[in-house]
Amino acid sequence: HQKQPPAKVANASAPWVPDHEKLLPRLCALLMPGGQIAVQIPAMDEHMSHTTADSLASEEPFASALGGFARGFDPVLRPARYSELLWQSGCEQQTVRLNVYPHLLPGYEAVVEWVRGTYLTPYEARLGPALFKPFLQEYTRRLAMAIPQRPYLYAYARILMWGRMRA
Repeated sequence: HQKQPPAKVANASAPWVPDHEKLLPRLCALLMPGGQIAVQIPAMDEHMSHTTADSLASEEPFASALGGFARGFDPVLRPARYSELLWQSGCEQQTVRLNVYPHLLPGYEAVVEWVRGTYLTPYEARLGPALFKPFLQEYTRRLAMAIPQRPYLYAYARILMWGRMRA
């Protein structure tokens, strides 16, 4: 029985790395024969919690301050594309699926807090406190109009993928 090197783990980092078309093959190339990869990626690009922030970022005074930055990441790929990339990268076994986790939140305020800790962090870092405050106020106002329901079902979608390299 041959001793395997320790596993390398990076939790929740893939959404922050651009160009998944190149990233996934590079990660798979690091695996030994029989090695495994497991990745989860939020798939919320089309949800109003994200599109509202991106739309607001394209308006003044935020657009000038952001210098064209609009999250700066490539969109999440479709699950079928991740499956193709795993196969092309040598994963003979795999599972790729889109899973929706329903989170019952009290209302739009909870959505704002959720997104503030994730999707909005690059905007906050680039805008600084003076501009992020009005950005967040306007974002909150827009979500309040778009989400009148109380409670609100925040259907949080994630792509979950797993692959095992050929032995």
